[in-house]
Amino acid sequence: MDILPPKHETVEHGGTRLHVARLESLERPENSGRGSEDGRTLLFLHGWPEFWWTWSPVMERLAARGYDCVAPDLRGFGDSDKHPAGRSAEVGADVHAADALAVLDALKLGRVGVVSHDVGAYAAQSLARLAPERLSGLFFFNCPHPGIGPRGAAPDMLGEIWYQSFNQLPWAAEMVGASRESIRTYIGSMLRHWAGGNPAAFDDETVERFVDNFAKPGNLQGGFNWYVSQGADRLKTFKGQAPEKPPIAVPTCVRWGDRDPILQAAWGDTLGHTFTDLDFQPFAGLGHFPHREDPDRSVEEIDRFFRGRLGM
Repeated sequence: MDILPPKHETVEHGGTRLHVARLESLERPENSGRGSEDGRTLLFLHGWPEFWWTWSPVMERLAARGYDCVAPDLRGFGDSDKHPAGRSAEVGADVHAADALAVLDALKLGRVGVVSHDVGAYAAQSLARLAPERLSGLFFFNCPHPGIGPRGAAPDMLGEIWYQSFNQLPWAAEMVGASRESIRTYIGSMLRHWAGGNPAAFDDETVERFVDNFAKPGNLQGGFNWYVSQGADRLKTFKGQAPEKPPIAVPTCVRWGDRDPILQAAWGDTLGHTFTDLDFQPFAGLGHFPHREDPDRSVEEIDRFFRGRLGM
């Protein structure tokens, strides 16, 4: 099936402008007689260090299968506003979830499927608690969740998670953003290392696209603000003191790259404490970015999970 080129729109929510990329199949609702309530739309929520374009390989393939794909830049990322400006601890998961719901409302979308990972996975869980009636299902790659607990800061993990503390430092963005080369070194090393043995997923051309993004004014600090916002909760989690949250009943599928160095697939053993309707399997041979490391396999899993739920 042919696909249209992506459209770029702006949604305003509480004075914050959110950039949204949309990729639709030619079999669009206005052509097929189906309205926004048909639910064949997928909402993509990205992680760090990413922006909407990270999803482009799977969006293109899914659009060719008849899905309409909506991918916002999270607040502080990409071409969305850096609001609050500067260093801030006010951009946590609940804020991103409220922004995502505002995107659905502004685009007049009914029930949607959500595809997410990393930062976006936190936002998706908050969204599922905020407005479960708007979601046909949740699909996660490598899903952070409260059940990971102190394991995330075990001694053998300290060499991997150092960046979570570094990104909270008041001068981190200034230091990383000192030059294009320093941005490339920092962001590029994260992308390639976290790809879990698949660094070719981030060739030079792809890395430069990410560097272009984080070289834009405010984008480094905008992304770092996630870690500033999570700082206190992160410490509670590592101490085993994170407050319990109600379980999520929205049907959920998790595919977890078994070569992810920062979110280990073995930690999926506690996903059932958060999701009551769960399909979980490791994703063999993939790291932190399955959607870029193997988009064909990723699309097969996303399509398999959502096709029946969306009546396609």
